[in-house]
Amino acid sequence: MSTNATTHDPARRVVITGIGAVTNLGIGAGATWNAMREGRSGISAIEESMFERYPEPWDVKIGGQVKDFSPEPVLERREARRLDRTAQLGIVAAAEAAADSGLDFGSGDFERRGTVIGSGIGGIRTIEDGLNTMRDRGWSRMSPFTVPRLMVNAVTGNISIRYNLQGPSAAHATACASSGHAIGDAMGYIQRGLADVMLAGGSEAAVSPLCIGAFSTMKALSKRNDDPQRASRPFDQDRDGFVLSEGAAVYVLESLAHAKARGATIYAELVGFGNSCDAGHITAPDAEGRGAGRSMRLAMRDAGIEPGQIGYVNAHGTSTSLGDKAEVAAVLEVFGEHARASSGGTLIMSSTKSMIGHCLGASGAVEMIACVHAVRDSVIAPTINLDSPDEGFDLDFAAGDARERPSQFVMNNTFGFGGHNVSLIVARFDG
Repeated sequence: MSTNATTHDPARRVVITGIGAVTNLGIGAGATWNAMREGRSGISAIEESMFERYPEPWDVKIGGQVKDFSPEPVLERREARRLDRTAQLGIVAAAEAAADSGLDFGSGDFERRGTVIGSGIGGIRTIEDGLNTMRDRGWSRMSPFTVPRLMVNAVTGNISIRYNLQGPSAAHATACASSGHAIGDAMGYIQRGLADVMLAGGSEAAVSPLCIGAFSTMKALSKRNDDPQRASRPFDQDRDGFVLSEGAAVYVLESLAHAKARGATIYAELVGFGNSCDAGHITAPDAEGRGAGRSMRLAMRDAGIEPGQIGYVNAHGTSTSLGDKAEVAAVLEVFGEHARASSGGTLIMSSTKSMIGHCLGASGAVEMIACVHAVRDSVIAPTINLDSPDEGFDLDFAAGDARERPSQFVMNNTFGFGGHNVSLIVARFDG
C-alpha cells in the first residue's frame, strides 16, 4: 500500500470504477484487453478510400484504424454528424465507462463531477474536410460546425454536456503525453477535495492523409506495408518506425469514500503521478532519458514507494530507435538491478503499442487498460514482434506471450513531442 499522505483519507484516495474503450483491437474495454492478453495485432491496411483525393503514391499504407465503428446507438445519427471522429470515439468510450461504473449520472451533486480528456491533435479530419471544401467549393460552403468540431477540447466539452458534469473541466494537448496528463490532472482534483467523480482519458483519430503525410516526411512511420501485423516492433533491431493509430479510452475515477458509499466495484487505485520536460528538442527525446527518469521518480515519490516495489512498466515503446533507446536507458538508470534481466531483476516492461500501434494523445489512456489488468488479474500483456532486442536492452520485455505475475504496483509511461514526460502508478486495490 502506498505511503502517500492521502492514503489514509478515503475522501482523497482515488480509485477506478469504470472503464470504456474503442480501439483497433476491439470495441469496448473488455475486447481490447482480451486482444492485448492474447497478443493479437490491430494493425492493417488503411482503407483505400482515404487516399482517393490524393493521387501521389503513398509510402505508408498501414495503420491502426478502428474499422466497422459506428457511434450509434450511443449517438443519434444527426448528433454524430456534428462531431469529429475524435469526439465520437471519446464519447462512445465515456458512455461505456459511465455504464460500467454503475453510477447514476442522472442525479447527484453535478458540481462535484468533472471531466479531463487529452488529445494531441484534436479534430484533424474536420480540418482536412474544411480545407478541401474551401478549395473546391469556396469558404462559404464550409460547415458552421467546423470550429466546434476541430477544437481539442471538443471531447471534454461534449462529454461534460452529456453527463451534466459541472465540476473541474480541462483538455490536455501535450502531444503523445496528453491523456497521461489528463488522468493525472483528474486524479489531482479528487485528491485536493475539488471533486468526487471525474471522467478522464484520451481520444485521437489522426489516421488521416494529413497526418500520414506529415509523419512520413519526418521518416517516423513504418513502411512495412506488406506485413502490417508485424510492423510495430518496439525495442527490436528490425524496427523502421511507429504505426499511426486511432482510439479512445475513458475512466471513471472516484474518491474511495464516494465509491464505497455507493457500493461500487473497484478495479484499481491510482496512487502516483509524475511529469517533467526534457527542455531539449521539440521532437527528439533526451538521449539518456533524463526527463523520463525524472517523471518516473516523481511518480514513485508521489506514491510513497521505492523502485523495487514496481512489478511492471507499460512502456511508451513506440518502435522508433531514438525513443526506444532513451526509454530503456531511463528505466535501467531508475530501476537499476531490479530491471536488469541479466542480473536476475524481476521487473517486466512491455509495449502494448506492438499490438495497437501509436494512438498519439490517446495512447496513455488506452495503455492504462493493460496496467489496470496487470494489478487486478495478475496478467502482464506481451510485447509482440520482438525477435532481436537492441544491444544493451537488458530488460525482460515479456516478448511474445503474456505473463502471469502478481504486481502490487505498476507504472504507465507516456512521452510526447515537446519533451513532455508523464508517469502514472496504479496499485492493486486491497480495500
